[in-house]
Amino acid sequence: RVKRGWVWNQFFVVEEYTGTEPLYVGKIHSDSDEGDGSIKYTISGEGAGTIFLIDEITGDIHATERLDREQKTFYTLRAQARDRQTDQLLEPESEFIIKVQDINDSEPRFLEGPYIGSVAELSPIGTSVMQVMASDADDPTYGSSARVAYSVLEGEQHFTVDSKTGVIRTAVADLDRETQDRYEVVIRATDMAGQLGGLSGSTTVTIVVTDVNDNPPRFPQKMYQFSIVETAPVGTAIGRVKAEDSDVGENTDMMYRVKDEEGVEMFKVTTDSNTQEAVITVQKPLDYESKKVHTVVVEALNKFVDPRFVDLGTFRDQTIVRVSVLDVDEPPEFRPPSNLMEVQEDADIGSVVGMVTALDPDTANHPVRYAIDRSTDAERIFDIDANTGAIVTGKVLDRETAGWHNITVLAMEADNHSQVSRTSLRIRILDVNDNPPELATPYEAAVCEDAKPGQLIQTISVVDRDEPQSSHRFYFTLAPEANSNHYFSLLDIKDNTAAVHTQRMGFNRQEQDVYLLPILVVDSGPPALSSTGTLTIRVCGCDSNGAIQSCNSTAYVMSATLSPGALIALLVCILILVVLVLLILTLKRHHKSHLTSEDDEDMRDNVIKYNDEGGGEQDTEAYDMSALRSLYDFSEIKGSDGVGPGEGGLSGNSASELHALPQWVQSPDLDFSVFRDYICKKVEQADEDLSVPPYDSFQTYAFEGSDSPVPSLSSINTWSSGSEQDFSYLGAWGPRFRQLAALY
Repeated sequence: RVKRGWVWNQFFVVEEYTGTEPLYVGKIHSDSDEGDGSIKYTISGEGAGTIFLIDEITGDIHATERLDREQKTFYTLRAQARDRQTDQLLEPESEFIIKVQDINDSEPRFLEGPYIGSVAELSPIGTSVMQVMASDADDPTYGSSARVAYSVLEGEQHFTVDSKTGVIRTAVADLDRETQDRYEVVIRATDMAGQLGGLSGSTTVTIVVTDVNDNPPRFPQKMYQFSIVETAPVGTAIGRVKAEDSDVGENTDMMYRVKDEEGVEMFKVTTDSNTQEAVITVQKPLDYESKKVHTVVVEALNKFVDPRFVDLGTFRDQTIVRVSVLDVDEPPEFRPPSNLMEVQEDADIGSVVGMVTALDPDTANHPVRYAIDRSTDAERIFDIDANTGAIVTGKVLDRETAGWHNITVLAMEADNHSQVSRTSLRIRILDVNDNPPELATPYEAAVCEDAKPGQLIQTISVVDRDEPQSSHRFYFTLAPEANSNHYFSLLDIKDNTAAVHTQRMGFNRQEQDVYLLPILVVDSGPPALSSTGTLTIRVCGCDSNGAIQSCNSTAYVMSATLSPGALIALLVCILILVVLVLLILTLKRHHKSHLTSEDDEDMRDNVIKYNDEGGGEQDTEAYDMSALRSLYDFSEIKGSDGVGPGEGGLSGNSASELHALPQWVQSPDLDFSVFRDYICKKVEQADEDLSVPPYDSFQTYAFEGSDSPVPSLSSINTWSSGSEQDFSYLGAWGPRFRQLAALY
C-alpha cells in the first residue's frame, strides 16, 4: 500500500495587511484527493472560522482580518480531511502553524522615563552622566526593524550620547552650577540602525549639575559698624555679620575668627550653625572712659575645602567691624581693690582701722558717699565716715570672741544714691596679751602612802587663749601661799610643762588624805600675765608594786562639793521620782472611784427575777413569797400613814432606809391606798431633793393590784361557738396584742 499523507507548504501571513480582499495564506492538501470533490477540508484551533477561513473543496486558507505581530506572532491550528459522504476522517488530524511575518511598524520607545541624571560641575569632558535605553516591539530576528541607534536632538553643545549603548557623557569641561544648574537634553532613538526610513522615538533627560566647593566666601561689605553700652555684661551679643558663598549645602559652612590682637582680647566670634552667621560677643568688660571705639578684623573661611580647586584662589575673606562704646552713668569704683585690714584688739572705740576709696568713672572729682551694709555688721562693731571712707571701731574688740569680721562697704554718688557699688572687706583682729595662762584641766593626782622622795606625781601644762606673734613661753612656780609646803616640789621643765614630785617619805591617810597645791603660771607677755591654779593630790593605799588600791573620798582641806552638772542630774532624778509617785496615786484614786460608782449602781437596783411560770393567780404554793414580802414592813408603813416628814415618819432620808416587813397575811378587806400614798410621797421627796442624782430606781412590791379593766379573753366561757361578740378593740392595744387580735 502507498501511505497517504498531508501535502502543504510553510504558512506565512504578512502583518498589517490593508487590502480589501481576504489575504491568501496557503493550501492544505491530502495525497488521496483526486480532485473530484469527495474530500471535505476543515480547520480548528486559534482563529479558525474567524480570522482564518478554509475552502472545504480546495483546502485554500485565507486571512480575513488585519494581523499584528507585536500582539501575536503565530497561530496554531489543526487540519482534518473527511469523506464528504460518510464524514469519516481520511487522514489523521494534523497540527500546523501560521506565522505572522513582521514589518517595521513599531517605533522605538523609552519605557523607563522620565530620566533624571546628575553630574558634578567642572567635570572633565567625557564624564559619564547616565544611560538611557529604548525598546522596539518589532522582531529582532527579522531584518533591522528592531536595531536602535541613539542621537542627541537638543543639548548637543554640552552632552553627547553613545549611538549603540545610550550612555550620556559631558561634552564640555566648564559646566558651572552657579551659571546653570539644570539642563534638558532630548535623546532620539531610531530603528533600522538609524538608516533613512527608520522609525524613531525621543525622550527628555533632565541633567542636574551638582555643586562643588569652587567659590570662596565673600563679605558683602568691607566694614560693619555696631554700638554697645559700656555696662554690657560679658557674653552680650554685639551684632552679626555673614559672608556670602555661591555654593550650596555643606560647601557653604563657614568658620569665623578674629584676626587682630586687640579684637581677640576684647571680643569673641562664634558661628551660628543654622544661619552661618558670625556672632560677635563681648569677652571682656568695656569702659567708655578708657576706649570709645574698638576695631575688629573678622575673617571668614570655608569649613570644607576641596583640594582640587585650591589653585582657583584663597577660600577666605576678611572684613572690618567697628564697635562704638556708649557711655552710661556708672556707680563709683573702689580703688585700689584691696579688701584686707588689720586692727589691734585693744584699740579704743573710734580708732581708725583703714580707709576705702571709690571714684566716679564718669565725672572726675564727683563726690562719693560711703556706708556699711548693716546686714553684714548687725552689731555695729564698725562705723565709716560717709565723706572720707575712713573705717573706725564702734565697739570694744575681742579677738578671742571673733578673730575676723567680714563687712560690705557701699559707695554711691552723692546726688544719685541709686548708683551703688559694693566691696567686701575683711578685717583681721590682731591679738594682744590680755588673757592669763590657765591650767589645762583641773588636775587631780594620787600619791601612795609609802611614796619615796623625788617620785613624779603629775606633769601639768597650761593653755592661753591669746595668740602671740612668737611662740608661747610659760613659767611655773609654787604660789606664795604654798611656802609652808614641805611635802611636794615643782620643777619647771622649760617646755611649757612642769612636774610635781614628792619631797618627803611616807604619807598617812588618817592624818591627811588630800593636799591642795597652789601653782602660779606666768606667760612671756608683754605684758606678763599670771594666774594661780590648784593641783589636788589624794593620798591612797597602794600595793607592793605601787598600784593604787583605794583612796579616802573625804577631803581634808577641800569641802566636798558637787559640780553644777552633777547637781542638775540629781535634781532631774528627784523630779522624775516625784512625777512617778503622783501618777501612781492618781491612777489608784481613779480606780477606787470607778469601783465605788459601780457598787453604788449595783445597790440601787434590787430586781428579783424568776424564770419559771407559776400556776396562776390562785397558786400560792409555787413561790416563796417571803423573799418579796420581807423587803417592806407594811405594818410600819400603815401605822405611819399621815405622818409628815418632819415628824419622824417617812423623813427625807427614808429613801435610803429599808425596813423588814412582817409576813404578809392576805386579808379580804386590805386597803391599798396606803401603798399608793407611800409611792406618791417617795416620788415627791425625790423630785424636791436637788442633791439626789437622777438615778432610776426599780422597786418590787409584794401585793396585787385591783382587777384588770379588760374582761377575760378566754373562749371557754363563751355561750356559743357562733358568738356575735366584737373583738375589734384588740387592734388598739398595740403590737403586743397584734397576734391575739388576728386570732379573734
